[in-house]
Amino acid sequence: MSVQHRVDAGMHRRQFLYCGLLAGLAGISGLGSTASADTAMSRRNAHSFSFETINGGRLDLARYRGRPILVVNTASRCGFTAQYEGLQNLHTRFGEAGLVVIGVPSNDFRQELASNEEVAAFCEARFGIDFPLTAISRVTGADAHPFYGWARRERPGETPRWNFHKYLIAPDGEIAAVFATTTAPEHPRIIAAIEALLRD
Repeated sequence: MSVQHRVDAGMHRRQFLYCGLLAGLAGISGLGSTASADTAMSRRNAHSFSFETINGGRLDLARYRGRPILVVNTASRCGFTAQYEGLQNLHTRFGEAGLVVIGVPSNDFRQELASNEEVAAFCEARFGIDFPLTAISRVTGADAHPFYGWARRERPGETPRWNFHKYLIAPDGEIAAVFATTTAPEHPRIIAAIEALLRD
């Protein structure tokens, strides 16, 4: 091999190594971007989300920062529908102290009325509900409302399996406790958890 050929080969090797180094740095940069995105997702909390209200407005959970929030997926034709009464009692008992009760009507379990208007009329006439209600929303599956998608990632083994599943959100926006359908709103465990958050 001539001297010139050896020089050219050396230049090609250096160019190859340089290109490989750039590609490696780009890959590391991409991983960093992914890690940053994952970190940003992990920093989300309940205050990152909003719902459409049952009357067509907007309900930003961030407005309740600093207050405990009880988020409950509801239904009008369920064996547990009477829990609306307990939810209203919690709202009446603890609302002035800071508790926010939010009902999320859902037809995921095929037990909700056909429209937001019907749900609103039912809740007012039957239970005198005056805590916030969202529009009818998905709470399970890939199409679940983003709040429920976040809650599923935070508490993967404690997702809604039926109506009246309860997420208690702490004043900082994190999930403080989860209560299954069968735990009535005024169960001593729920009362104790709410009172503990109100004392903090």
